Amino acid sequence: MAGTAGRKAGDVSRRGKAIDPTRFPNISALRAFEATVRHGSVMRAAKELNLTDGAVSRAVREMEAEVGFPLFQRGNRSIVPTHVARTLAEDVRSVLDRLASALAQARRTSGPGRPITLSCEPTFLIRWLIPRLADLQEVVGPARELRLVSAGGAVSFARDGIDLAIRRADFEMAGDVLAKPFLDEHVGPVCRSDLAPRLLGSGAIEGVLLHTATRPHAWANWSRLTGTELRPAREIRFEHFYLSLQAAVAGAGVAIGPIALVSDDLANGALLAPRGFVADGSQYVLMTAREGYDRACFDTVLDWLRTRGNELTTIPG
Repeated sequence: MAGTAGRKAGDVSRRGKAIDPTRFPNISALRAFEATVRHGSVMRAAKELNLTDGAVSRAVREMEAEVGFPLFQRGNRSIVPTHVARTLAEDVRSVLDRLASALAQARRTSGPGRPITLSCEPTFLIRWLIPRLADLQEVVGPARELRLVSAGGAVSFARDGIDLAIRRADFEMAGDVLAKPFLDEHVGPVCRSDLAPRLLGSGAIEGVLLHTATRPHAWANWSRLTGTELRPAREIRFEHFYLSLQAAVAGAGVAIGPIALVSDDLANGALLAPRGFVADGSQYVLMTAREGYDRACFDTVLDWLRTRGNELTTIPG
């Protein structure tokens, strides 16, 4: 055993990196190490961190150099964390979360001119929020810059430096998240004017139906809510909602249109909603972290969202 220990110490010495127990790896190495352990994959860790595979691999090896021994068992196409690595990664995650929380708290209390980072679902951001961004900026005030982030699902406010988030409340929210509704979701078939005559009346929906992977059951749910039969001649599927809605604007078929996401196209005549809209039971909410949040900012944005959301109820079908 002593000989083995001696050889390991010699390896470290030959590389010119004597281990200093008071030295800490840099944040990049810690994040790459923790993500690689959690995913069990350099590639997935790199995707999460928006880095290249090579950058994550180098950071992981830097972490190993700092501790002085291997943290992974490597194969031709695999990287398996050791038991020590798994235990260490849990502690690293805890430290990173605490650091992120401390930094977020410091940013929240750094003064009235601090920027506001708002995370928003991509289609809602593109089709509703951005066209009204100037109005929101005026309400927030010119002294505070609005920074927009496109994202969906659960939000890590402290880790990602997010102040506020707009989401459709279709997922379970953590207990440390404050969420207030501002808009009830209403949906209905939408299409270009030349396809609208086929949708008039109360009969079955025919023609080309446009689907989206982000809400794969949208048509089925609308059919159930309205008791309307679907008889598609053909179906086209898109990766994102905004793509299916843009295809409807282009005349490619009929899409399910959430009222907020098609309101501008209805107003300018690019789309029609011959069957009107029906509530689907879901809501859009404004979210923030419960601990240490900027209440004045949250209330200002929430009031604005509710006011502008109420305007949607006046849009004709």
